[in-house]
Amino acid sequence: MTKADIVSEIAKSTGLEKMQVQTVVEAFMESVKDSLARKNNVYLRGFGSFIVKKRAQKVARNISKNTTITIPEHDIPAFKPAKSFAAKVK
Repeated sequence: MTKADIVSEIAKSTGLEKMQVQTVVEAFMESVKDSLARKNNVYLRGFGSFIVKKRAQKVARNISKNTTITIPEHDIPAFKPAKSFAAKVK
């Protein structure tokens, strides 16, 4: 399902215009991205949590040059579904 599909589904179910729904969906996604960029988690009860995970420093190999490189510690975004959401998908 794409973002356009989501916008269409919401527009159908609410009776709002697609442009209004698209504006709201875009604003929601920007809000989540901005919050995660500030290292603040986003909790949506009954749906799940968008969280920032910390990846530890590790040593990796560059196979083509046969060298060892160090990948520094960094943060990555992740999604953790709520128990009720995960149960519905199963």
